[in-house]
Amino acid sequence: MTNDITAAIETALQRVSDAASLDEIDAVSGETLGKKGVLGGLKASLANIDDIEERKAVGRSLNEGFASVSAAIDERRQELIAIERASQVAGERLDLTEAMDTASRGHLHLVTQAWQELEDVFVGLGFTVAEGPEVETDWHNFEALNMSEGHPARGEFDTLFIGHDEHEDAGDSGLLLRTHTSPVQIRTMLTSEPPIYIVAPGRVFRRDTPDATHMPVFHQIEGLVVDRDISMADLAGTIEAFTQAFFGEGFTSRLRPSYFPFTEPSAEFDIRRPDGSWLELGGCGMVHPEVLRAGGVDPEEWSGFAFGFGIDRMAVMRHGITDIRDMYVNDIRFIEQF
Repeated sequence: MTNDITAAIETALQRVSDAASLDEIDAVSGETLGKKGVLGGLKASLANIDDIEERKAVGRSLNEGFASVSAAIDERRQELIAIERASQVAGERLDLTEAMDTASRGHLHLVTQAWQELEDVFVGLGFTVAEGPEVETDWHNFEALNMSEGHPARGEFDTLFIGHDEHEDAGDSGLLLRTHTSPVQIRTMLTSEPPIYIVAPGRVFRRDTPDATHMPVFHQIEGLVVDRDISMADLAGTIEAFTQAFFGEGFTSRLRPSYFPFTEPSAEFDIRRPDGSWLELGGCGMVHPEVLRAGGVDPEEWSGFAFGFGIDRMAVMRHGITDIRDMYVNDIRFIEQF
């Protein structure tokens, strides 16, 4: 009988070790330790042993077998519970890192991205960023910039005036929505002593009908340098340095003669793309002496240059957008591309 007990215990321990689920463990427990189980049946057979000492020895062996098999079952059950729980956790796990890796909303607008990149480029070239009000005076927006009365830009056809009615002439209120960021140049010269190296980005307003290339509200960035012995060579070098810093080393720039009332001489500047084609970018020139005087700067002692271009147009050119209006209709299919 001792051999039967040993064989039953070994078989039970092997089944416990091989059990792959809690149901199998429960089956091993019932078929081994239950009243009708293998060890339970052997325990019932103790009554058939007449020798008391032999019965005690067999009883001890059975008790030890019950204890070892029961302990093995409990241990294996805990292992299987842990495995099952880990499988459940893995199946219900949520990967929350996806929201951190790829932002699905809330990124900067395309124009804001271009605005900040342009500021970074010019700050890297030694400029500081200046700001001014969007509601301007007629003097800061026109008069101080050498655009006297009668200039076409000063009419209601192009400019959004504030506060006048049908009985007033255009500009009588003295206030308007600025048509360019050039007034910031005047305000900076009036409040700061040369040398001056600034860029002035901001929103501007004109009475334009929206189409593929125009908006009544858009954004410009202008630069102003006032220092001793400034020449067109300094302007050309600055434009070239900006072009390569913003667009890349495959781009270059050129100046073409032009006319602006606030600069003399004046020029348009173009960039040449790697494919060899030229693209007009903005206007520039040496600051007109009358503009320097309006800013409280002596043109006999100081000279300077200025330049300006549209931030919206820069974004359009850089990303190959065919219609500038697409940047403002808030179509998520367009916004997500940038």
